[in-house]
Amino acid sequence: MTGRFITLEGGEGTGKSTQVARLAERLRSTGREVIVTREPGGTPGAEAIRALLVQGEVDRWDALSETLLLNAARHDHVERVIRPALARGAWVVCDRYVDSTLVYQGIAKGLDVELLVRLHEQATGPLWPDLTLVLDVPAAIGLARAASRRGDETRFEAHDAAFHERLRAGFLDLAARYAGRCAVIDAIVDVDAVSAAIWQAVAGRLAP
Repeated sequence: MTGRFITLEGGEGTGKSTQVARLAERLRSTGREVIVTREPGGTPGAEAIRALLVQGEVDRWDALSETLLLNAARHDHVERVIRPALARGAWVVCDRYVDSTLVYQGIAKGLDVELLVRLHEQATGPLWPDLTLVLDVPAAIGLARAASRRGDETRFEAHDAAFHERLRAGFLDLAARYAGRCAVIDAIVDVDAVSAAIWQAVAGRLAP
């Protein structure tokens, strides 16, 4: 039996981490093994790369350097955590995955999206999600939410407002492009309503 792979995506402050935890709890209540993980990260090596990417000054890396670091982290994550979990029948719920690379480094920062797809496929085998949930809020609202929980992982939040507008548009564009595996969730409503919409999308597409 093969498990299912669900990713949650969106710009800054869309509430992904909260909804990842809620979705995992709901899936576990159906008797499934559920692995919760995140990108960049998910393994010790990938978490070390995460610190390089999300901390420091905005200009610490250019878009290509970010992409190469992300794919190194993702390869390790897929090989050590995600693929083994799926092979034993577990469901994997991941906070960000390839679509963040396609949007952040591709659409928002100008790298060729098709090149990023090819790099992803080389790094992962390829491994694409069964379902991607794109949480959507206006960029300004998302940034305000993110500022309220500000820690030391602020490198991407510190990009200018135009960058964050491109992110939102990019995720919506990508969701339309990959409509077969993506569902857009209105995340400006209250947390419980977002959770309900997510469960409806999961139940409708993957029948847990």
